[in-house]
Amino acid sequence: MSTARRALITGITGQDGSYLAEFLLAKGYEVHGIVRRSSSFNTARIDGIYQDPHAARPRLKLHFGDLCDSNSLSDILRKVRPHEVYNLGAQSHVRVSFDLPIYTADTAAMGTLRLLEATKEFQNETGQQVRFYQASSSEMFGKVREVPQRETTSFHPRSPYACAKTFAHYSAVNYREAYQLHVSCGLLFNHESPRRGETFVTRKITRAVGRIKLGLQDKLYLGNLQAKRDWGFAGDYVRAMWMMLQMDKPDDYVIATGRSISVGQFAELAFGHVGLDYRDFVDFDPRYLRPSEVDELLGDASKAKAKLGWEPTTTIEELCKMMVEHDIELAQREKLLKDAGHRMLPRQDHGQ
Repeated sequence: MSTARRALITGITGQDGSYLAEFLLAKGYEVHGIVRRSSSFNTARIDGIYQDPHAARPRLKLHFGDLCDSNSLSDILRKVRPHEVYNLGAQSHVRVSFDLPIYTADTAAMGTLRLLEATKEFQNETGQQVRFYQASSSEMFGKVREVPQRETTSFHPRSPYACAKTFAHYSAVNYREAYQLHVSCGLLFNHESPRRGETFVTRKITRAVGRIKLGLQDKLYLGNLQAKRDWGFAGDYVRAMWMMLQMDKPDDYVIATGRSISVGQFAELAFGHVGLDYRDFVDFDPRYLRPSEVDELLGDASKAKAKLGWEPTTTIEELCKMMVEHDIELAQREKLLKDAGHRMLPRQDHGQ
C-alpha cells in the first residue's frame, strides 16, 4: 500500500470530481474514484489526468461501484483504505429531479446514508480514521428565510433534489454527532466551469453563445430569467472541500462568492463577450420552469474565510469569459467537422 495519503471520490467523472482529482494529485495524493459500470465510457473530464505515463504506478485509479449498492461501497472502502472520502456523487440536476424524484433521492439521500454507514463500519473494523466530506447544497435553503444565507439559516427545500440533499446533510451531521465521524459538510452555492454539463443553465448559455456566433444555432430557449444565483468557479470550490478535511474539528461551511446575478444578467455577460445582444437570441420557454422556483440564493462565506482561510479567486465576469472562450473553441471545431462533412458528400446527379 502506498505511503501517500489516499482519497476516495464519488462522482469523480463529474465537474467537481475532475477538478478535485486534479487538485489532490497535485498535492501528492493517491486518488481513487467510484464509477458506475455502463456500456459506454463517461470519463471525458478525467481522461487527461487518468494516467501519468511517467509514473511507476498510476496515482488515479477507478473502481466500479454504485451509491445505490451498499456492498460495492463497503468492498471499495476495504480495498482502498482511504484517509479521506469526498461524496460528490448524485443525480444533481434540479429540474430533472422533478421528473426523477425517486432516483434522485436514492442517489443523493440514500446513497449518502449508505456511504456514511460503510465508512463507519470500515473505521470500526480497522481503527483507521476516515475524514468525510459531504457535498451539501445551497438549494437546501430554497424559499430563503434570510439574505444572505449562512450556516445558521434554516432550510426550506423546493425540489426533490433539495429535499434529498437536506436528508443527506442531516444524516452527515448525525453520523458526526452519534458516531464521532470526522464529517464536514460544504454548503456550496452554484459553481460553474467549462466542464459543467451542457444542460445546466450557465453552460447551456455559453454553449449557445459559441454556436450562435458561428452560425450553428439561431435561438436559445430559457426558463426563469429573473432567478438570481451566487455563481463561483468550481476550481475554487474544490479547494475549500480539501481545506475542510484538514481541520482538526469537523464542521459545516458555506462556500460562496457573496454576490448574485440573475440568469438574464449572466446571458447578457456571455453574449456581450462576443459583441451580441442576448435579447436578440434568447426566447422564453415555459418547459424549463420548475414546479416550485427558488428566486434568490446569496451566500455568506465569512466563516470559511475566518476559519479555513478560504476565499474565491475568480469573479463572475472572469468565469463567464472562461466558459465562453472554451465554448467558442468547441463551436469552431464543430463547424470545421460540419464543413468537412459537407465537402465529403457525393454530388447529386440530376440528369439532363
